[in-house]
Amino acid sequence: MSREGHSRARVAAIDLGKVRVGLAVSDDLGLLAHPRTALDGSSLKALLQALGSLAREERIARFLVGLPLDMRGTEGVSAQRAVRFCQKLADTTGCEVELVDERLTTVEATRRLHEQGKKGRAVMASVDSASAAIVLQQWLDKRGLGRPIR
Repeated sequence: MSREGHSRARVAAIDLGKVRVGLAVSDDLGLLAHPRTALDGSSLKALLQALGSLAREERIARFLVGLPLDMRGTEGVSAQRAVRFCQKLADTTGCEVELVDERLTTVEATRRLHEQGKKGRAVMASVDSASAAIVLQQWLDKRGLGRPIR
């Protein structure tokens, strides 16, 4: 049997920003989240096209979109933008799209990048996709998909 026969459809997570859009994709086994290079967030049309291509090329079945709630759990302007984006993403890709609470993921991603020795611009360039990877890994772990079998 080919290697593809053992893999499952993948999940991608998005940290939606106006300038940069963080991206992470699960591995073929659905165990680990891997950050990808951030996408340009300045053009919605180009962003949706890039995500459509990603979905086709990498067998993405579901997108997780970070929902930026405030610390009280209420939605502001950014959260409303994420909600609107989800429908456009679903329409463009034909994939399932799920909103996921992303509170404190940027703080956690920044801390982890600093621990890896990254500073300044290197953190700025990586933090969005690192945040998306945290969202995705938490989602995988909650479903028991991200934990290795003992």
